[in-house]
Amino acid sequence: MLSFIYYLNKPIDSPKIIYISKGSISKIITQMQNNNYDVSKIDALLLRVIGSPQSGWINIGSTCNTRGDFLYKLVTAKAALQNITLIPGETTYIFLDQLAEELKLNRNILQSEYELQSQYPEGVFVPDTYSIPIGISEKLVIKILLNESLSNMKKLSMKAFGIYNEKKWLQIVTIASIIQKESANIEEMPLVSSVIYNRLKLGMKLQMDGTLNYGKYSHIKVTSTRIKEDTSIYNTYLHSGIPEFPVCNVSIEAIKAAIFPANTDYLYFVKSKNGTHEFTRNYSTHLTNIMRATK
Repeated sequence: MLSFIYYLNKPIDSPKIIYISKGSISKIITQMQNNNYDVSKIDALLLRVIGSPQSGWINIGSTCNTRGDFLYKLVTAKAALQNITLIPGETTYIFLDQLAEELKLNRNILQSEYELQSQYPEGVFVPDTYSIPIGISEKLVIKILLNESLSNMKKLSMKAFGIYNEKKWLQIVTIASIIQKESANIEEMPLVSSVIYNRLKLGMKLQMDGTLNYGKYSHIKVTSTRIKEDTSIYNTYLHSGIPEFPVCNVSIEAIKAAIFPANTDYLYFVKSKNGTHEFTRNYSTHLTNIMRATK
């Protein structure tokens, strides 16, 4: 009895927020052991008496508990969740600002963790509403978002191509990100996509303002001065082809448009007074459309 009491009162360290997978108690204990938690078969037996742990995110509340408290919290505690929405077309820079503000996290640590865990500077998150545990660490929130997004990207690629080729998929997402920034609505996306492919086919520079709305410039109006002075990889007035990386995080609709562009001979488009774009193949007509839009 004394040994049992001693065992239950031994301290056990863990993060405040932990994830419990669905399954039997034995499976949960094995999963926790694989994640370097100090649990054993004895704990599995104790849980069969106390109750089955809840699956999902669990808020333990502190990083050091007695073993008895820890096992009890596995059964009774549940993390409070907060919804975070990533809007299609938003850049990762702005999204990290949002995460820091809404989840009360350190912006600099979020940036560092993102750079450590992601091999690409942009376009790896899937716009969606995510339920994030309150009190989660910067490292873990980035890991969750990246893993869930990559899983969704792979599913989309498998559905479209029957295979996930990382290099090819990056190119698709990069084109989709330009479509996302340039289109006034979903209906326009295949048309904008056709302009991109038509220009690439003819060796024309894309010369699209939306590519300069990268990173912290996501909502900054692109001026002629900016076009001349920006020497980044995203400036399609300066560089030929598509940028090396996506400009922003993209929607499924933009990805579909990048894979299935409309069949047109359009080479130009300009935003009209009603907010949508006018498309044309002829430069002279394009100049007329510009004059009409700027009157």
